[in-house]
Amino acid sequence: MQLSVSTASELGSSHSDVRFVVGQERQEVFAHRCLLACRCNFFQRLLSSEPGPGVPSPVVLSTVPAEAFLVVLEFLYTNSAKLQRHSVLEVLTAAVEYGLEELRELCLEFVVKALDVELVCEALQVAVTFGLGQLQERCVAFIEAHSQETLRTRGFLELSAPALLPLLRSDKLCVDEAELVLAARSWARVGAAEQIVEAWKCHALRRGDAARGTPCRRRRGTLPREHHRFLDLPFK
Repeated sequence: MQLSVSTASELGSSHSDVRFVVGQERQEVFAHRCLLACRCNFFQRLLSSEPGPGVPSPVVLSTVPAEAFLVVLEFLYTNSAKLQRHSVLEVLTAAVEYGLEELRELCLEFVVKALDVELVCEALQVAVTFGLGQLQERCVAFIEAHSQETLRTRGFLELSAPALLPLLRSDKLCVDEAELVLAARSWARVGAAEQIVEAWKCHALRRGDAARGTPCRRRRGTLPREHHRFLDLPFK
């Protein structure tokens, strides 16, 4: 079963007992209180109060896009969901926030299969925000293998500092240091200037993960340069 905004609206209040106003577009979506409460603890808490007489006030959910919310309803009603590449991360975000573990796993499986240069940074940001460790590892590994292409995307420039720094610390990026410096500077100009000190600290060569005395090493994509002869020496 595939739900759409128009289909949900056509159900109307005569066939439902709860009305949502969803997303920035303030789309009206009608549903059934009992079913949602039985299927999802989030909605059970949200809809716990009994509706009073007359027309009940709508439940406003302004942070979730209407398209993603309809996929959530589709899953709650049918235990399946038709996921789309352009909206799967929004559905994943809603699944995590609503505690829908099965839907979350469906989304994660879809995202991993759909990862490409345009999607990977957005997926990494979601993974870091919600602590999805396995997805974060897959995204970082993909970026390490497709570094040059990824650094040129809008998604890279819009990463938060917590999502960016693990990339800058990686020594497996297939990109030269000079290009990485330019990418870090572009990222800082776009909207994260307050993190420029951390970015510059990590952009070139990282210390080993052990304590002081561990030699540093070049990233995989770094071109040979004269000063690299010092890499055999530990940091002082």
